[in-house]
Amino acid sequence: MPVIEKKVGHPYISIDPKISRGQPVIKGTRIKVLDIAIRYELMGMSPDNIINEYPHLRLEQIHDALSYYYEHKKIFDEKYREDQAFLSMLKRRYPSKLKIKVG
Repeated sequence: MPVIEKKVGHPYISIDPKISRGQPVIKGTRIKVLDIAIRYELMGMSPDNIINEYPHLRLEQIHDALSYYYEHKKIFDEKYREDQAFLSMLKRRYPSKLKIKVG
């Protein structure tokens, strides 16, 4: 019997070109799904710890953001790599004046 994949709805996620340049955010906020995923995946924060950082959010919003992230993981990971490459280029092009003075 073939496995039927059911698409999950994301009631707490919105995409609006006028908010965060069209990146998926938690509905009613400007908090990007990618920001939640970075805290969870890269920083090792639990959903409860993320709530401590964003006390105006609810746990179900965090879980929905993570679900959305995992559903679109390749796209988010590529966006993260592009952003990091861009930041690295900017740091090379415009070195910190403070580091130059202190170093």
